Amino acid sequence: MTAETILYIIIAGVISLAIALFMYGYKTRYTGSLKWVFGALRFLTLFSLLLLLINPKFKSETYSIEKPKLPILVDNSASIQELKQKDKVEALLQELRENEALNDKFDLSFFSFGSDFSDSDSLSFSERNTNISKALTSVDELFKNEIAPTMLISDGNQTLGSDYEFSSATFKNQVYPVILGDSIKYIDLKIEQLNTNRYAFLKNQFPVEVILVYSGTNSITSQFIVKRDNVIVHRENISFSKKDNAVTLSFTLSASTVGLQRYSAQILPLEDEKNKTNNVKQFAVEVIDQATNVLIVSKITHPDLGALKKAITTNEQRTATVKKPSEAVKLLNDYQLILLYQPDRSFTAVYSELEKLKKNSFVISGLQTDWNFLNRIQKNYNKEASNQTEDVSGLLNLNYGTFTLEDIGFEGYRPLKTLFGGLNIEVPHEVIFEQVVAGFRSESPLLATMELNGVRNAIWDGEGIWKWRAQSFLDTNNFEDFDNFIGKLVQYLASNKRRSRLEVNSETFYYNNNPIKISAQYFDQNFVFDSRASLSINVVNKETDAIRTFPLLLKNNSFEVDLNTLRAGEYKYTVSVTNEAVARSGSFTILDFNVEQQFLNANVTKLEKVATNTDGRAFYITETRDLLSNLLEDNRYQQIQKSEQKVVPLIDWKYLLALIILFLTAEWFIRKYNGLI
Repeated sequence: MTAETILYIIIAGVISLAIALFMYGYKTRYTGSLKWVFGALRFLTLFSLLLLLINPKFKSETYSIEKPKLPILVDNSASIQELKQKDKVEALLQELRENEALNDKFDLSFFSFGSDFSDSDSLSFSERNTNISKALTSVDELFKNEIAPTMLISDGNQTLGSDYEFSSATFKNQVYPVILGDSIKYIDLKIEQLNTNRYAFLKNQFPVEVILVYSGTNSITSQFIVKRDNVIVHRENISFSKKDNAVTLSFTLSASTVGLQRYSAQILPLEDEKNKTNNVKQFAVEVIDQATNVLIVSKITHPDLGALKKAITTNEQRTATVKKPSEAVKLLNDYQLILLYQPDRSFTAVYSELEKLKKNSFVISGLQTDWNFLNRIQKNYNKEASNQTEDVSGLLNLNYGTFTLEDIGFEGYRPLKTLFGGLNIEVPHEVIFEQVVAGFRSESPLLATMELNGVRNAIWDGEGIWKWRAQSFLDTNNFEDFDNFIGKLVQYLASNKRRSRLEVNSETFYYNNNPIKISAQYFDQNFVFDSRASLSINVVNKETDAIRTFPLLLKNNSFEVDLNTLRAGEYKYTVSVTNEAVARSGSFTILDFNVEQQFLNANVTKLEKVATNTDGRAFYITETRDLLSNLLEDNRYQQIQKSEQKVVPLIDWKYLLALIILFLTAEWFIRKYNGLI
């Protein structure tokens, strides 16, 4: 309370006293004790009212004891079940919950993790992937300002994410791994990794790369085979020793039949081998009879060209070729889509040939675009461009309905460069990105698509696309999100297929340890996306004829269903719209591959390294008592007394209002009792 406030309170007391004395002490008609009672009550009432007007503030301080946090991370992956550690984990968790000394010293919180991180201790031990790095990083971020040693209950075998051994070096709090599984090294042969293309072209050879690993001390010989429809298509003898314990095989297989081709790769097991599941790996290749060919025409050299080519060819069904305008004229008919990068007068012959062939095109303009030429050579759009440049960002139109789009954080991407001026599109079109200049929407499209007389076109008014692809990598550690966006745009522009009111997007095959998702779009009679529609999918197992029905859920401008509950096998499906005679059918295959079954024992080395990096200590699950003693006796983890100071204004003190009412009521009753009213 300030000195000024105290002065106001003294003045309020003096004023209240003076008024009370004037009313009941100076020439008052009341005698005896009544004048003193009325004077005191009036003084208290007036003083209380003036205090409310002054509203002084009081400080209150409370104290609390805060325990150090103890987050407990539990591995919920299927490998825990495979290593027969499920019962031990559940017994350990029960012991932690019931340990009074531990709960008195620490504030326990339980988390589980597999491919994702969850603040729940509900365990199924059925997760198909393990991301230890994400779990540790999430907890370190969650408790970054608190004392929170972390207990990590895991076998240390990770199948997703960055290497947790190295990321742990930056953690603030100590990590205490509880090692699940056997540390004994068994004799084992396994297929560590198998790489191949997802697609292959008919009558071509497609490459296969296999990494085989041997754990053991003796020299052994085995055989690696690849089968298709129980027919061996590749065979190779392999030798291993303690020193030469890894072999990389590279070979090619023939794509002789169109459609999905399923293969089984196997390294023949040893007689005394304990885990034979990791000796076999299924893979598949979809054989197609032709690729989608994209021709990129550019007079200049620019980083965008490389970024676009890589984004397009990420999908093996597509090829991209870069040519100069003079070279491209005679090649246009060999390509499904022509991408024109910053056209100028040298593109005259290219535009003439495009008009004759009725080819789909994709124009990207920038600082070196000749807009006088472009306005004259085509009638779809125009721009009154000046020599001044401006930076433009893109605002994604989530209501874009031509094909499904996902916001991957475009608003945070670096601005593109373009010539100053508004872009006007003169034909029916849909905007994917609207231009944003200095944080304000310009109402001018940055990227738009249009379809006229069966010919599809697009205009992207901005250069520097390579920056967007690089930003996508910085955000997600891969180019996948941006490349998928470019892939969908190219897929639409390269196709002349007539639009359907119901469009379904699915893969030919899925691995059951990855997301199995099918998406769809439904349009009304005017081809406007209908978000109110109700879509469902009927999935039939071709082997058992079992039928399951799933609803498709609305996600932005598409409907989506997750089919991860389905087992490996071949399926056919039908997506239908409720109360509409519209449906689409297809088929897909789910390949069986459980990466969590590939492990024989715990990864002790990595878990111990995490403990060392964070100044913690690793324990086997049989050493639970030692772990608890270590935590309880460690002086770094002490309870902290915290004080909290609050500033409370008097007007918030409700009792003062009650006192004022009490004083006035008492005065009224006394007057009434004495017959003065």
